[in-house]
Amino acid sequence: MKLRWTKTTLLLAPATLLAALLFVFPVFGVLKLTVHDGTAFTAEALRQVYNSQLSIIVLQRTFVTAATVTVICLVIGYPMAYFMAGLSPRKRVLATYLILLPFWISILVRTYTWIILLGREGILNKALAALGLTAEPIQLLYTPIAVHIGMVQILLPIVILTCLTSILDVERDLVKAARSLGASPRQAFWKVVFPLSVSGAATGGIICFILCLGFYVTPTLLGGRTSLLIANLIDLQVHKTLKWDLAAVMASTLLAATFSCLLAYWALTRKRSEFATGGLAR
Repeated sequence: MKLRWTKTTLLLAPATLLAALLFVFPVFGVLKLTVHDGTAFTAEALRQVYNSQLSIIVLQRTFVTAATVTVICLVIGYPMAYFMAGLSPRKRVLATYLILLPFWISILVRTYTWIILLGREGILNKALAALGLTAEPIQLLYTPIAVHIGMVQILLPIVILTCLTSILDVERDLVKAARSLGASPRQAFWKVVFPLSVSGAATGGIICFILCLGFYVTPTLLGGRTSLLIANLIDLQVHKTLKWDLAAVMASTLLAATFSCLLAYWALTRKRSEFATGGLAR
């Protein structure tokens, strides 16, 4: 047993050292900047950030945007995943490839594509004008709507695949048993499939929310200055105003929110695992 532990430690040592050098030490450096100005411990940076109206507005906008994008992705992604789960294996594989296709294209390229589509002289405005639905171009670009569209398009495949995995984990025999006992397809879904797959869908939502918190390119290109998120404000503090302590406080807030989501993710996966184990035991 001791020999096995020694071998495991030696095998994990390079990865652990690399993670410490590239992640742990920099994170501690950022956390130190939030409470230390280089000469003494101070809470001035914390006070400035949380007394700043701009910082509070951007923080609120970031979390609200992340929440709304997550809800939209779940509302669209879960039904799509349920539809895919009902396909034959061959068709499901084809649908999965089509969903994964955007991942082969750079996020920057996809975001610039939305600029072409949503601009005042873009394809969407021209189509609306041609159909007689609008008398003049609609301002879609550089608005929160454009930011939501771009973020949903990027994150939706992740949510679909997460929900699909959860739905496929549900035993088909349970659905057949419910149908044989007189349940309609709708009742079988709400009484069997949804309760057993909702934790997986929640996991996909947490992953989507965490990724939303760190978005930078899409809000910059599609939202402009009126839709700044926390990552954009951190970049502004680092490269424009050179207030690294304020940027560190914002980054620490983002890190704390991410770790909270990770704890929720861990709790959900643990609960799901215990539920599955208990179900098998019964």
